[in-house]
Amino acid sequence: PFSLAGLGGGSASGKTTVATMIIEALDVPWVVLLSMDSFYKVLTKQQQEQAASNDFNFDHPDAFDFDLIIATLKKLKQGKSVKIPIYDFTTHSRKKEWKTLYGANVIIFEGIMAFADKELLKLLDLKIFVDTDSDIRLVRRLRRDISERGRDIEGVIKQYNKFVKPSFDQYIQPTMRLADIVVPRGSGNAVAIDLIVQHVHSQL
Repeated sequence: PFSLAGLGGGSASGKTTVATMIIEALDVPWVVLLSMDSFYKVLTKQQQEQAASNDFNFDHPDAFDFDLIIATLKKLKQGKSVKIPIYDFTTHSRKKEWKTLYGANVIIFEGIMAFADKELLKLLDLKIFVDTDSDIRLVRRLRRDISERGRDIEGVIKQYNKFVKPSFDQYIQPTMRLADIVVPRGSGNAVAIDLIVQHVHSQL
């Protein structure tokens, strides 16, 4: 059986780090990590301009291509290979080339809106929510967006106040109750990660 775990939580809560720790601890072949960030919709010219001035809401369910996400995860669960778009954060666009993923025994799907779609929820065998204090997340996001994504501090703070925080309160925080496991303190929580790994092992 192919096991699909969904990993949700706020921006910069440590989802990717937790996912990587789970994969390393699982130590089984054929594990795939899929990031929701790959599935941002292609922006129109007007949306591109909004994005450039931090006026486009990337923290809304509508920013993601859920049809493609669901089709992709269904195929992976059937053990088929899939093509994944590659998203460029600096230009806010999809790159020309896509990457190929091959079927896996364990699929971990991580993203801020991992639990925001009813169809998608049905596909998840295990739902994990990474719960990290908002001040820690903001500091991490500032650091990441400035060093890795070429943003300036004013732009990051504007985007955070205008979109990231309200969106967390409206679409992300409420989905915590849908999770099977909540991981407080994110990647600092070795016990929770150990329990998740044990659970996935028992399912395989």
